[in-house]
Amino acid sequence: MPKKRVETVYIHFIIGLAIMFLIRWMPVEMPAITPVGKQILGIFIGTLYLWSTVDPIWSSILSIFMIGTSDYAAMGGVLSTAFGNPTVVQMLFLMIIMNSLQVTGLSAHIGRFFITRKFIIGRPWVFTAVLFFGSVLMAAFVGCFAPIFLFWPILYDIFQDIGMKPKEEYPTLMLIFIVVACAIGFPVPPYMSNGLALISNYATITQNILGTSVVINDAQWLIVALIFGAACAVAIMLFAKFVLRPDVSKLKNLTLEQLNKNPLPPLNTRQKMVGIIIVIFLLSMLMPSLFPSLPGMSWLSANSTGMAMLFIVILCVLRADGKPLITIGENMRNFAWGTYFLVVSAILIGSVLTNESTGVIAFLNTILSPVFKNMSPLVFTIVVLFVGCVLTNVCNSLVIGMILQPVIATYSLTVGVNSAPIAALMSMFVLLCAIATPAASPFAAMLFGNKEWLNAKDIYKYDLMFVVIEMILVLIVGVPLANMIIK
Repeated sequence: MPKKRVETVYIHFIIGLAIMFLIRWMPVEMPAITPVGKQILGIFIGTLYLWSTVDPIWSSILSIFMIGTSDYAAMGGVLSTAFGNPTVVQMLFLMIIMNSLQVTGLSAHIGRFFITRKFIIGRPWVFTAVLFFGSVLMAAFVGCFAPIFLFWPILYDIFQDIGMKPKEEYPTLMLIFIVVACAIGFPVPPYMSNGLALISNYATITQNILGTSVVINDAQWLIVALIFGAACAVAIMLFAKFVLRPDVSKLKNLTLEQLNKNPLPPLNTRQKMVGIIIVIFLLSMLMPSLFPSLPGMSWLSANSTGMAMLFIVILCVLRADGKPLITIGENMRNFAWGTYFLVVSAILIGSVLTNESTGVIAFLNTILSPVFKNMSPLVFTIVVLFVGCVLTNVCNSLVIGMILQPVIATYSLTVGVNSAPIAALMSMFVLLCAIATPAASPFAAMLFGNKEWLNAKDIYKYDLMFVVIEMILVLIVGVPLANMIIK
């Protein structure tokens, strides 16, 4: 590691640790905040700083340690709460099972399928649309980073073959489209990663604030996320074609042979079996929400948080060519530990912040009630979505979602409205639109890191345009859609 980088890490570590320790002694009066609450607020703000500046793994572990050494609870209780949370356990096994698509090479076959359709030959915007919408679907149901790892290298080869150079307008837009598609697809599945974390966190927060859990229905979330995501993708595509109008003439000479360059071998037995089992697993997660009255659905619903464990066992037990379909060790080699630990610590902090012993909820009521009491639910929703859109592009999107959730729950308690549509839409929107700056999301960080093919000023220009489009659409499509579907 370069010396400059090491010194920067030390500086960020000292600043983050100082924030965690010193805020509790600041002579600032905060109504209703208890001494424990001041400690937790310091840890929370210090964690936010570290998440934004250094590695999310060790900064998340430090956050958990600091909560365990605070006056909130003993270390054993904090660790039990953090790592024993059903959502955290479920996410661990979900990430293992979905890694099977990458490990077995199935994701490469899925990606290759999208770009080798004959009907896209000689039709540049059909080609663009297939890759864009295919990336949305892959990000939603295969893996949130899969389109970037699969399609970027293929696009590099295509651009070089047809004479398009790095940083030209169409290659720039196409590479950005893949990342935008990842962000659009990311919040779609309610049973995975940040979507799951936000749904679970809101149930915990509302239990603390309202006295009863508001559980956002998985099927309703999925429907809204798919329709709203599709609307965003269509609008961005049309905007690019008819407003930006990049030169796509060279794509008209693209041949099927160029798309089939370096063909993949046929699907083997192992890949087919893994694919079938994962489809069955996904159906087992969604069926109870879609068809709750069918036989066996109540059992699936009651045991949904543990179903991934059963299917991992099935994948480990079943054999193809004398070998298990997967092994845990193989699936853990490329495990996204940064995402895992960030979610663990974020869920813990969200639960701790809204605990009655901190006084944070009473503080929010005192501060926010005068601001929001005269707002209609529609105006409040617009304000929350706008604030979320701005903040999620300068800070981690999961964190922003968890910060805004208590605000929504507090408002709904004061005004007496159903908070589920507002909370669900805000939660998926902050994940979807986090693309405008390197700090917004891991997708955006990868985009800004691709200096060989992209200029930072072009990324800012196009991403800000797309975020504005998404902001407009969330108001005219997302809000009525969520109010109609999410109950």
